[in-house]
Amino acid sequence: MKPFLAVDIGASSGRHILGWAKNGKIVTKEIYRFENQMINKDAKLCWDTERLFGEILEGMKKCRQEGIIPYSMGIDTWAVDFALLDKKGELLGPVVGYRDNRTGGMDKKVYERVPEDELYARTGIQKQSFNTIYQFMAVREQTPELLEQAEKFLLIPDYFHYRLTGKAVAEYTNATTTQLVNARSGEWDWELIRKCGFPEKIFPKIRQPGTILGELTEEIRKKVGFNCKVVLPATHDTGSAVMAMPCREDTGLYISSGTWSLMGTEVKNAVCTEESQSGNFTNEGGYDHRFRYLKNIMGLWMIQCLRHEEKDTYSFAELCRMAEECGDFPSRVNVNDESFLAPESMTEAVKEYCRRTGQRVPESVGELAGVIYQSLAGSYGDTLRELEILLGKKYECIYVIGGGANADYLNTLTARATKRIVYAGPAEATAIGNLTAQMISAGIFKGLKEARECISRSWDIKVFMPDGKGEK
Repeated sequence: MKPFLAVDIGASSGRHILGWAKNGKIVTKEIYRFENQMINKDAKLCWDTERLFGEILEGMKKCRQEGIIPYSMGIDTWAVDFALLDKKGELLGPVVGYRDNRTGGMDKKVYERVPEDELYARTGIQKQSFNTIYQFMAVREQTPELLEQAEKFLLIPDYFHYRLTGKAVAEYTNATTTQLVNARSGEWDWELIRKCGFPEKIFPKIRQPGTILGELTEEIRKKVGFNCKVVLPATHDTGSAVMAMPCREDTGLYISSGTWSLMGTEVKNAVCTEESQSGNFTNEGGYDHRFRYLKNIMGLWMIQCLRHEEKDTYSFAELCRMAEECGDFPSRVNVNDESFLAPESMTEAVKEYCRRTGQRVPESVGELAGVIYQSLAGSYGDTLRELEILLGKKYECIYVIGGGANADYLNTLTARATKRIVYAGPAEATAIGNLTAQMISAGIFKGLKEARECISRSWDIKVFMPDGKGEK
């Protein structure tokens, strides 16, 4: 048995999952799990990277305790957020999170230097107020001394890999989300970086998923009790999740369903047309130089917030059941409205949206959950139609991967709203995709096609029909 370790850190939790090949299938074992959330620091919403790195090491120690030493390991996280390091490799200030409001007005500052149309034509990346390019401009405008002192810029998973190995690189799939990578070359767009006034010296070399970064430093070996290779997965969690689609090539759309819903398909060449920009579609890097052509939809973040505001009284399954009982409630919201990005109260944000749009205001938890689930499904239906027009292709099915694969009610609504067959699973797609990149690198699979065929055999996939009926 040759085991591999995926460290998958999302915006609300992280997990360590071991995986190996056995009897033509992939077998996984979760050995460690921890919570994650932004904290207030110096009046900013920040990530507690020191605690997160401590959790990474604790999970690695658990491998030793379990008697399973990984052949290799890799880390994936969310996108766009980054660390700036000084000459000693230490952090320059807190690692600010994407929900912080520091990027307000920074889009205009960027467009003074690079027109919005040119930016999309160069990078193919959709406009999101929290994209790295706008965060960088916020640093340049508000705390320029940090850029002057910086020697390294590393996205979050690259930062953690650096602390494990001492090697500083930028993994391709996550680097593309910065809106600073050229969609044609797959490298940093140096002209764009110069126009924005960002220091070129701090940008590390871009490396593809599957690259063997190195081994653990001596210091880390002593702390965790073993040594192993560190292999770059698709470090953007969605990049890893899409690798775990249990499908044949080019057969369907995906919804990577978690805190965010990323809905799209894989294409060989970036689509940087005016129509694509107008639809706010993005071309994020994928495994093997593919592009994940998708739209970013707010996702289950809204349900997570609602649950927390109810003091976690209800499980997600219970919220689905309560929403289904209120299935006739008529109101809908635009889930991508800025008011839902980081509200003080998601409950009040949904109610206020309904008030100002002249709709019936939801009062009970079931009604609120129902509005959110119905609105998400409606957004998926709209996005499907946009994708088919933009790509000139009709898709027969949708693969729901990630935590949302367990939300049966939402998947039922999605099949109904899109009039497509929905295949749901695997739920731990991100970790499985992370493992897949490592296993391909180690020669367990010849490539992604073979790996996906194995994934389809390894997990039960639920099927939801457009007529509302579901089956195994």
